[in-house]
Amino acid sequence: MRLLPLCATFFILHSSFFIMSCARMGSPDGGWYDDDPPRILGSTPADKATGVKSKKVTIYFDEFIKLADPSQNVTISPPQLEMPEIAAKGKKIVVQLKDTLKPDMTYTIDFSDAISDNNEDNPLGNYTFTFSTGQQTDTLEMSGHVLSAENLDPVAGILVGLYNDLADSAFRTKPLLRVARTDANGHFVIKGIADGEYRIYALQDLDGNYKFTQKSEMIAFSHNTYKPTVKPDMRQDTIWRDTLHIDSIAQVHYMHYYPDDIVLTAFQEKLTDRYLLKTERKDADRIQVFFSYGNEQLPVIRGLNFNSDDAFIVESSAKKDSITYWLRDTLLVNQDTLAFEMSYLMTDSLGQLVSKTDTIEALAKTPYAKRLKAQQKEYETWFKLQEKKRKREEPYDSIYPVKPLEVKFNAPQAMDPNRSILIELPTPPAIVDTAAIHLYTKIDTLWYRANYEFHQKDSLLRNYEMVVDWRSGAEYSFEVDSAAFVDIYDKACKPFKQGIKVKTLDDYATLFFDISGYADSAAVVVQLLDKSDKVVETSKMDADHSVAFYYVKPGTYYARAFVDCNGNGLWDTGDYDADQQAEAVYYYSREIETKAKFDITLSWNLMEKPLNQQKPSALVKKKSNKKQQRRNRNADRAAKMGIEYIKKS
Repeated sequence: MRLLPLCATFFILHSSFFIMSCARMGSPDGGWYDDDPPRILGSTPADKATGVKSKKVTIYFDEFIKLADPSQNVTISPPQLEMPEIAAKGKKIVVQLKDTLKPDMTYTIDFSDAISDNNEDNPLGNYTFTFSTGQQTDTLEMSGHVLSAENLDPVAGILVGLYNDLADSAFRTKPLLRVARTDANGHFVIKGIADGEYRIYALQDLDGNYKFTQKSEMIAFSHNTYKPTVKPDMRQDTIWRDTLHIDSIAQVHYMHYYPDDIVLTAFQEKLTDRYLLKTERKDADRIQVFFSYGNEQLPVIRGLNFNSDDAFIVESSAKKDSITYWLRDTLLVNQDTLAFEMSYLMTDSLGQLVSKTDTIEALAKTPYAKRLKAQQKEYETWFKLQEKKRKREEPYDSIYPVKPLEVKFNAPQAMDPNRSILIELPTPPAIVDTAAIHLYTKIDTLWYRANYEFHQKDSLLRNYEMVVDWRSGAEYSFEVDSAAFVDIYDKACKPFKQGIKVKTLDDYATLFFDISGYADSAAVVVQLLDKSDKVVETSKMDADHSVAFYYVKPGTYYARAFVDCNGNGLWDTGDYDADQQAEAVYYYSREIETKAKFDITLSWNLMEKPLNQQKPSALVKKKSNKKQQRRNRNADRAAKMGIEYIKKS
């Protein structure tokens, strides 16, 4: 008789618990979340199986799953020359290899974080499936980072691979033995490595053959050899109660794989193959020719429907990879189609420069009739305006004004003491009258002529520079008479006048670096950078290892240095066949704050930190890290509710 009340009591308590549970799950915030990733139930063959003969791998899960972009996120070692089939099918993933299985070889299928459940996108996390065709599974690993040689940014998505053939030729002739792919931070882990000695490479494999065959492929190489090892180690793991609070810090034993600090600097070789990219005539007065690579020997043009003798003024870029042919004669400018033969040097299939001749028709983008119509419309608009003024008995013009030559004068009112006045013409000059260019300086209350040096800037056809020994705090007047510049079409410039006040030394800081950590004989160039990693100033290291920057404006800066091996003052890329690395680049690891009137001296050991730790995080440009993170939304929800959350195992 006592059992009935007990059963009734149990029923009442159980019902109450059920009602309370339902109330909790139905709370306004939506109830508890499913934050559990999919679980692996098994696979065929088994993970880490040996003696495997089948090229098909099937992995089973406890729920429906998704596989994100397997062609990019799944990496198989040894690399597969024929693309495998990788697909998620309901509650399983099927990998069908196409290449013949190699004997006594460990295979790894690295899914990274591409696996997640179908409903909540809970990621499984970094998962690698392993099997062996031999009697044992190789388990050694090597890891590190790949950085851009030019600016130490992480290189995402590049292949990193090993050879046990230590010859330089292997990279050119054999597929990589084992591979991994870098993440958004440039980090890589190569798994399933057998005991032995290896060389390591990085390759942006454009043609999918897992070897370096194209100059357009970014690469990294090192002459160091590595013998992977493993030993027991201990680390501290932080266990979080929620996103803000630490629950505990645990001492965790694990197997530590070495080397784990490899740093490769990747570069793209200079593309020296020369070929014609395009010709165009966007503006009727010029024909522009673009090449993939420059050459001192410029193309030769022979007119087919016009006389090309003395028809052009030739302007080339500094690298000689783009050439502009300015038409001297306005009759040719007004001719819509100019047909000509162009002879130039190009690279043949053997990599040699040979002469090639093309027949080209250069069509003006805007036909002459349309340009003439636009000019007529412009004249009519002007004429109507003058007629209105005349009828109103207002001042008016009876002669249509000639358009002036629009010269750009870069002469700021507030001048830095280390800057020059820059002048840029829109078209080639026929007359540059330096007697019509004046610079005056004010001393006390009187104006005097000031000395300056006037020359073409960097040997460019339409750019000029006025170099002045400015006096700190002084006032100047820069004046240009009309017709000081006249172009080949008889357009003359208007008069120009600009007052200039030179800033004082009190407006600037001075920055010094004491460089160490590199060979005494090295030529080091230091670049002062702004917040977007762009070069503000450049200075070379002196014999005493000091570098100076004067007239530094107050603000936040960063610094980059490179070893100028050939002494040209420019950063140069590498060349694999010439066994030449890209010129070494280093970053000062902290930001630099400068203040007016202050001198700053900083000690900089270029080798103080590993390359992957040098570049300030504010400057690092990296691809968006799309790695899925495991969520703990229930812990956050519990914290908001003021209750303790214990995650079920």
